[in-house]
Amino acid sequence: MYCPKCKHTETSVLDSRLTHEGKSVRRRRECDQCKYRFTTFERVELSTFVVVKRDGSREPYSREKVEKGVWRACEKRNVTQAQVDSLLNDLEEEWMSSGKEVPSKMIGESVMEKLKKLDEVAYIRFASVYKHFKDLESFKKEVLELMQ
Repeated sequence: MYCPKCKHTETSVLDSRLTHEGKSVRRRRECDQCKYRFTTFERVELSTFVVVKRDGSREPYSREKVEKGVWRACEKRNVTQAQVDSLLNDLEEEWMSSGKEVPSKMIGESVMEKLKKLDEVAYIRFASVYKHFKDLESFKKEVLELMQ
């Protein structure tokens, strides 16, 4: 691990503990050269899979891409990083268990399902982009379904 401040490659671990969901390790580190202290999070990199897009093209799964979309939907909402991490970890396990190739439709729908339980406003925001609402009527229909 290199120091983010001075880029020295030798650091010492001061403290390690499992995160509250138990799927990653939080380490408090100190640079051996400049004594700067920082925190890292380590998680097991699960085997990757390929996303099959609507047009049939394929691309490697990118957690960052999905996380960016989730955060865009959760903007200015009372949602924590831990909640988003937990949501993504759960979904990735689900997607990986379905095979080496996962349809983008499955990814979008399962993200919407999880967001609906986490934050309804974030769900509507994500759904409006994912479902390509064309007009106010389709948006209204989705909100009414959510209220039932």
